[in-house]
Amino acid sequence: MKLVAHEAQDLRELALSCCNSIANMAYFRAHAKDPELKAMIDRHFPFHIQDYNMKVEFLTKSEGAQTKLPLPDLNVALRSYSESPTASYSPLTPRTDVQDFNDQEIATAYLLTLKRAGREYAWAAMEASHPQIRLFLEDAFRMSCRNAYDVWQWMVKKGYYPVETASQEEMSIMGQMYQTVQSPTGINPMQMQ
Repeated sequence: MKLVAHEAQDLRELALSCCNSIANMAYFRAHAKDPELKAMIDRHFPFHIQDYNMKVEFLTKSEGAQTKLPLPDLNVALRSYSESPTASYSPLTPRTDVQDFNDQEIATAYLLTLKRAGREYAWAAMEASHPQIRLFLEDAFRMSCRNAYDVWQWMVKKGYYPVETASQEEMSIMGQMYQTVQSPTGINPMQMQ
């Protein structure tokens, strides 16, 4: 497959990132204690392997990747998106002598990996000139987003990630700052698709 230089370099960096993510996930799978966390990582793992394999195909095969990256379903587990289901949060202090990660550290490392990967996928997708690479990177971004949402929800449920409702005063101030705007006459974005 012919790629422009920056696409090849982006894919190389993203493949290296996948090597790191997959190795970390293998460790997380073996060491997670919470059955729900372990099951979630197990569910996500094949998507990351497929993502990596597709990058290798783009980099090594003349026809590129022959499959489409499957997207995990969006899993919505929380009842509220703006209020924590727990009344208290677990304190967090970095440990300086670590023999093994605990579940909170595993989830935090995984969430931050997904967030970073998502940013990299989005940036690379915006720069990609080859349509097949661009669509793959968009799907990889959405995969990262959906997996990150799973991890975030688990962390919120456990009291590892604070969720606080914005105050009415804050919402009122923002509501006064921004007003809707009408599209120019005759332009309907829904009809332009």
